[in-house]
Amino acid sequence: MRVIRNATLVDGRVRDVRLNDGGRIDAVAPELDGEDWLDADGYRLLPGAVDAHVHFREPGFSHKETWATGSRSAAAGGVTTVVDQPNTSPATTDAASFDEKERYASESLVDYGINGGVTEAWDPDSLFERPLFALGEVFLADSTGEMGIDAELFAEALARAADEDVPVTVHAEDAALFEDDAKERDDADAWSAYRTAEAEAVAVERAVEVGEESDAQVHIAHTSTPEGVDAASAGGATCEVTPHHLFLSRDDLSELGTFGRMNPPLRSEERREALFERLVDGTVDIVATDHAPHTREEKDAGIWDAPSGVPGVETSLPLLLAAVDDGRLTWSRVRDLTAANPARIFDLPAKGKVEAGRDADLVLVDPEDRREIRGDDLHSKCEWTPFEGFEGVFPTLTLVRGEIAYDARGDDETFGSGVGRNVGR
Repeated sequence: MRVIRNATLVDGRVRDVRLNDGGRIDAVAPELDGEDWLDADGYRLLPGAVDAHVHFREPGFSHKETWATGSRSAAAGGVTTVVDQPNTSPATTDAASFDEKERYASESLVDYGINGGVTEAWDPDSLFERPLFALGEVFLADSTGEMGIDAELFAEALARAADEDVPVTVHAEDAALFEDDAKERDDADAWSAYRTAEAEAVAVERAVEVGEESDAQVHIAHTSTPEGVDAASAGGATCEVTPHHLFLSRDDLSELGTFGRMNPPLRSEERREALFERLVDGTVDIVATDHAPHTREEKDAGIWDAPSGVPGVETSLPLLLAAVDDGRLTWSRVRDLTAANPARIFDLPAKGKVEAGRDADLVLVDPEDRREIRGDDLHSKCEWTPFEGFEGVFPTLTLVRGEIAYDARGDDETFGSGVGRNVGR
C-alpha cells in the first residue's frame, strides 16, 4: 500500500494517509506502515471537490467545451467529481438522451453525475430507469437551452422525484418579475437590471413551498442573493452559491461587459458582501460553479445577444483558498463547502472527507503558492475567465480514487488517463 507522509489536514493535524489498491483510503494516522509514495511535508491535503453544477456542453455544443477538456480543467482545479446539467442537445430528458450523454462522459478524467431534465416532452418513466444523480437543473425561467417550465409541470416533476427518492436542483427565477424597462438599455448592467433580485427571492420561496407539499428534496442552484439564501434556509431546502456571485458584482460589469452576463446575473456589491457573509456563517450549504463556457466570439456581442454563462470549474477552489490565505475563510469551511456538504446532500458516502473507507479523491496544495489567474493558463476549451487578474492557490496534485489526474510537481504539468466513473444513484 502507498502512503502519503506528513500531510497537514484541514484541521491542522499532520497525518500519514495510506491508500489501498482499490482506490480507497485505508487509514489516516500519525505513522503508518507502507510504501513511501509521497512526502507532503508543508502541504495541505484536502478531499477532492464535488462540483454539483457544471455544463460540459456535450452532446451538441462541443465547440464550447467537451468532457475531455472540461474534466481536465476540473482536475487542474482540484475538482474530482462533477455533475452535468441537462440543457444539452438533445436535452437529457429520457433514457436515450441520458445514454447518449453517458457515452460522451466516458471521456471524463474525473468522476461524474448526470442530471435529468424536465420539459413538456420529457419521459420520466424511462429517465428514472437510469442512474440519475438528481433531477434538474429544473428551470423556472428560460436560460441557455430554453427549458423553462410552468408551475403545474414543476409540481408534477417534484412529486415524481419524491416518489423516486431523487433530489431536485432548481433554477429559481420568476420571469413575471423581470424588469421589462431595462430592455431599453444596451449597457452591460442592463442584464442585471432586467433579471431582478426579487425575481429570484420570490421563485425560491415558491420552489420551497412546492417542495414541502410534495415532500421532495429541493436544492436551489446558483443562489445569487442573500434573500434567496435566507428563503431556502427558512424553508428547509439546501442551496449553492457560485464563485462569480461571491467574488464579482455589478461594479465589475463596466470592465467585464458581456463576459459578465450569466443567469441569474451579477448583483449589487452590497448583496455580494451579504452573500459572502452567509457563506462564512454557515447559511450557504455548498459552492458550485455553474461552469458554463462559451467562446469568446459568442460572448463578444451586444448585451441582449450574448449567451449567458461563464467558466469556473478550475478557479473555484483556488479562489476560496486565496480567501483562506486572506483570513476570510477557514480550511475546514472550504472543505465543507466544496466536498463534505455536497457529498452529504447528494448521498455520496465515498466522497467528501479524508478518512478511512472513503475514495482516495485527494488534492494537495502548497498554501504559499499563490498566483495570478490568467485565462491563457487554464484548461477549459473557451480559454477565458471572468477572474482574470485575481489570485488563487492552485493544486499541486489531484488524485481520483488514488490515481493521478493532475500533477504539477515537475516543470511541466501532466494529466492522467480517463478514469472517471458515474456516481449516480
